[in-house]
Amino acid sequence: MAAGRANLYGRVTLSAAPPVIAYFFTTFPKTTESFLQREIIAMRALGVNLRLYSLWGGGGTFRGLPVTTFNKWRLFTLLWLIPLESWRRPRVLGQILRGLLTRPAPSWLNFWENMLGAGFACVQLRAFRRLPPAWIHAAWGGAPATAAWLMWRLGGHRYSAAAHAYDIYEHGGDWWLTEKLAHAAFVHTSTEMGRRSLLERRLPKETIICIRRGLDRLPELKALRRSRAPLHLVCIARLVEKKGLHHQLRIYAALREAGVAFSARIIGDGPLRPELERQAGHLGIAAAVTFTGHLPQHEVWNHLAWADVLLHTGIVAPSGDRDGLPNVIPEAMSIGVLVITSPAAATTEAITHGVTGLVARVDAPTEWVAALRRLSTDDAFAEKLRSSARQWVEENYDAHRNAARLLGHFRAAIGQPVAA
Repeated sequence: MAAGRANLYGRVTLSAAPPVIAYFFTTFPKTTESFLQREIIAMRALGVNLRLYSLWGGGGTFRGLPVTTFNKWRLFTLLWLIPLESWRRPRVLGQILRGLLTRPAPSWLNFWENMLGAGFACVQLRAFRRLPPAWIHAAWGGAPATAAWLMWRLGGHRYSAAAHAYDIYEHGGDWWLTEKLAHAAFVHTSTEMGRRSLLERRLPKETIICIRRGLDRLPELKALRRSRAPLHLVCIARLVEKKGLHHQLRIYAALREAGVAFSARIIGDGPLRPELERQAGHLGIAAAVTFTGHLPQHEVWNHLAWADVLLHTGIVAPSGDRDGLPNVIPEAMSIGVLVITSPAAATTEAITHGVTGLVARVDAPTEWVAALRRLSTDDAFAEKLRSSARQWVEENYDAHRNAARLLGHFRAAIGQPVAA
């Protein structure tokens, strides 16, 4: 880019020559990972020259950019690529083989995720040697980070990586996470909780950066409904254990028993749906709770426009998995939906009790009933929360500003000047 230009927020984009950055994803584009799509949109607005790679599924184009998919049939070429790379880098392959033989994977899924990343790196290595990018960034700490790490070990391509809550906590974390992140030029996490957890792994403090995700454009702040009876309640979540939805249904039952009129919509799908629908029937709340299944993003925004309050009942699952800061929370805050969350994970980095929302324990339904009753009747309090929540989003959840910060780290690692 020869000069700066205004982005969707009216700010000026970076104007230095754009580096070529290869982004590695597990699956891209993926409808449930809109936060990564927004990051790419913001990077493009900054003029970055991107190459997008999807290791499993995905593909096609995204906003005019081709998404290169990994042809799994090419894994058969490993029959001769592995001996070739073993001859070129015997110490690297020896270290990996020793690790495979001496360190059990936390789960079979994580084992195959890492094998996918390793296979991708070996198969794509020759193409990257012929046309190397300025930088490689792994968007996840699983398969993409494995691919980036091996690209560095085998081909000298420098890289950075992102580490999400799933990468850090599920079954104690990804199989090779510490090694992969220890050699990254920097590690991008979007919560302070994640940053602290990575520091506990003894990763270098100066390499771990916390940069939030964001919205590429802010929605119009809707008006507070004058009469919030019945209360319009919404939950947007995958129907999995860490979302604490069994607790949420008991909260709805407590609301009914307390005489608080409500209508609830649970948006999302997952393995627990049949069980949750049966529980709603047993609790006598099936008529008031609608399970919509998975919906496209524009329909999710329509439900947020309908809702008065978003409920997040996250817990730490037995596997150790938990949320970081679910993107639906700042999304709800941005449009004017009030938020009540459990204190699990990093949700309280956005929701300060009594300031930007309310915090309640999932095993104390009466706390939720009291909070919801107040939000249904106290207009002044509700408006105070909505105003502070919107301000938090404007200051912390701007995809363009946050992408510019991330790009600054890319440029510094590459050795290019960082635009002011």
